[in-house]
Amino acid sequence: MIHLRKIEPADLPFLYQWENDAAAWADGSTRNPLSQQDLRDYIASTTGDLYRDGQLRLMAEDEGVTIGCVDLFDLDPRNRRAAMGLYVVPAHRGQGWGKKMVGAMEEYAFSFLDLRTLYAVVAVSNEACSRLYQSLNYQPSSPLHNWTLEGDAKVWIKNAQ
Repeated sequence: MIHLRKIEPADLPFLYQWENDAAAWADGSTRNPLSQQDLRDYIASTTGDLYRDGQLRLMAEDEGVTIGCVDLFDLDPRNRRAAMGLYVVPAHRGQGWGKKMVGAMEEYAFSFLDLRTLYAVVAVSNEACSRLYQSLNYQPSSPLHNWTLEGDAKVWIKNAQ
């Protein structure tokens, strides 16, 4: 069973490794390494309140094992929508954890945060991520040509029921 929780100082080693994984930069907005101090400052400054911070990172655990994290960002409070990002630890990929993490975030975002739309921008080349969102009934946009430095992307969108 996946459990989402607020980020804590003890998560610094995970964040340092993940944020400095250049292979994951193409699927996010990071373009440079982050220092441990950068990440300490982030952990200390985040309130865990999406509406106050404009973003929210939750750590995903299963029986005390950190599986990854899921983020909400690019909050549009007026229209009650946010973008979602997902990171699954490489050793746990392909085991259904991403689906569980997105499902848990959907439940939290739609039921508790009162958002009405979640979306994810996914590189067309990231077939695994596209399959994930398709399996969870997200609807794809038409390809957005040259949307990222890596090429084309699609926006996968889901509205609350």
